[in-house]
Amino acid sequence: MAGRKPDVTDEEIIAVLSQASDPVLSTNEVAEQLPIKSNATQIRLKELRSAGRISGKQAGRSWVWWVDK
Repeated sequence: MAGRKPDVTDEEIIAVLSQASDPVLSTNEVAEQLPIKSNATQIRLKELRSAGRISGKQAGRSWVWWVDK
């Protein structure tokens, strides 16, 4: 990834999803547990999805995310 070093690692984002008691989390639910803004969280989640590291889909106007177990 070019540019400034991310404040949060990919592994930290994946851990939020892996350790959740719910099967899926919204972007805002993930962002609440990280020190980055919701917009940045969504970008990072979409990058992780494109890389095949997590799954996600749009549900209405929101996105939901999960880790395949």
